[in-house]
Amino acid sequence: MHVEVLSEERLEEWAEFLKALAHPIRLRIISVLIEGRQCVKNLSDLLNTSQPNVSQHLSILRNKGIVGCKRDGSIVCYYIKDERAVKIYEILNKEV
Repeated sequence: MHVEVLSEERLEEWAEFLKALAHPIRLRIISVLIEGRQCVKNLSDLLNTSQPNVSQHLSILRNKGIVGCKRDGSIVCYYIKDERAVKIYEILNKEV
């Protein structure tokens, strides 16, 4: 089996991407957003954590391009922007 060696730049990109996902709350956010767009209040309720905590984690995910957001009046809804996050979550969710 031949495995392609990634460039240093690509390895750095993947490391940053994986670091952004590497928190239980952020992984739970991804699991909820897989089902569809959600606002911070709904995420907070579903994850049983405070809105400021959810917002902080969403900010990290948004800064890495993993999630995006769309404003509807005063409500901001989040969605998965980078499908690699869905693939990573699906891998993690498989029984070994």
